[in-house]
Amino acid sequence: MRFTGKTVLITGAAGALGADLSQAFAREGAERLYLVDRSEAKLRELCAAIGENAIAVRCDLTSVTDMRQAWDGMDLNLGIDVLVTAGGTLGSGKPLLEVDAEEFDQMLSLNVRGTLLAVQLTLTALRQRKGNIVTYGSTAGLAGSRALGAYSTTKGAVSLLTRSLALSLAEEGIRVNSVCPGSITSPMLERNFAAAGADSEMRRQIYKDLHPMKRFGEANEVTEAVLYLASGAASYTTGVALPVDGGRLA
Repeated sequence: MRFTGKTVLITGAAGALGADLSQAFAREGAERLYLVDRSEAKLRELCAAIGENAIAVRCDLTSVTDMRQAWDGMDLNLGIDVLVTAGGTLGSGKPLLEVDAEEFDQMLSLNVRGTLLAVQLTLTALRQRKGNIVTYGSTAGLAGSRALGAYSTTKGAVSLLTRSLALSLAEEGIRVNSVCPGSITSPMLERNFAAAGADSEMRRQIYKDLHPMKRFGEANEVTEAVLYLASGAASYTTGVALPVDGGRLA
C-alpha cells in the first residue's frame, strides 16, 4: 500500500471526485484523513464509509474566516504528508461575457483563493514531513474555452499557481503538481449539460466528441493520477500539470 502511515488532508472531499479519492487513500493505507467540505451530511456519510481514521471538517472554502477557523480546529502538529485541493466549482456554465461580477468573484474565491489559502494554512505541517501537494486544475485551464470561459480562467490561474508554488517550495523538498481532468462523469458535469436547457443533449455530444477516446472519464481514473503524483513514484516530479482527458489536449 502506497500511503501506509501517512496523514492526508483533502479539500472538496465530499464531492464526486473528492469522495472517490478519499476512499482510495484509505484503501492505500493512510493512517489519518482530514476530509474538508461544505456539506456536513455528505461528510458524515463519507466518514462512515471510510472508518475511524477519517475526520470530518466542515468548512466553506469561499470564506477566509471559515477556513482559518477550520484549520485551527485540526490537530496538524504531527505534520501532513499529502495535501490535495479538490474543492472547486464550475459555476453556472454561462458564457464568459454573460457571467456577472458576483458569480465570477465566487468562482475565484473557491477555485483560486481557496487553493492558495489551503496551501498557506497547511504549509507548516507539510514542512514537518516534507509532504507534497496536488491541486485540481482542468484541461479547461490549459486551453481557452468559449463555453466555459469563466471556469477556464480560474483553472488557468490554478495551473500557474501550481507552477509558482512548485518553484517556491522545490528547495525544501516539497513537490507541487496538478491533475487536470477533462470531462469526467459527475454531478458537476451533468449540471453543465442541464444549463444548456433544450440543447443539453447537443452539448453532451459536443463534449464527448472533443475527446479522441469518444467517452467521458470516470472518477477513479482521476484518482489514480492523483495517487501517482502524491506517491514516492513521482519523487522527482514537481510543477507538472497532468491531463486526464482521453487525449483531448494531444
